[in-house]
Amino acid sequence: MTAATPARRSDATRAAILRAARERFAADGYERATIRAIAADARIDPSMVMRYYGNKEGLFAAAAEFDLRLPDLAEVPTGQLGEVLVRHFLDRWEGDETLAALLRAASTNQRAAERIRGIFADQLTAVVARFGTDPATTARRAGLVASQTLGLAFTRYIVGLPPMVDAAPAELVAWVGPTLQRYLTGAAPDGRTP
Repeated sequence: MTAATPARRSDATRAAILRAARERFAADGYERATIRAIAADARIDPSMVMRYYGNKEGLFAAAAEFDLRLPDLAEVPTGQLGEVLVRHFLDRWEGDETLAALLRAASTNQRAAERIRGIFADQLTAVVARFGTDPATTARRAGLVASQTLGLAFTRYIVGLPPMVDAAPAELVAWVGPTLQRYLTGAAPDGRTP
């Protein structure tokens, strides 16, 4: 039993560090967040942060692990894909500050920008490819969906643009859903069908 106690403490310490790091990166961005401030938020010595994560970049990489948790859209009627995705993204951002931290950091930090690119390229492109769209347009369609959803997140959760913050999620779904729908299933500008 005593052997498990240090492991549990270690897990709890790591969890506290990651929680504090996500909050601090979300509030301050990558550049202004410090190991010392994160350690203070986690109520531990800064050396513990360094012990577990090596440096600020290592900590950020661990804190910025983000799963979009995209829903299985196989059962969703084709005409509702855009609405379902907007609703999903809004629900996802409301419950996790990691994406906000990534968005803040990506504007000034190349690693954060790479992380966002990787998350959206890997996770979103795989979902878009399942819709049976022309493989030649899959990456472009996924990029357009990402641009719209990241723009929505940026204006609502980072900049705090009042019309976006004040809008109810259902209203945002009604406005943005048709745009995502067109990106996902509409004809390409060159006339190619999905």
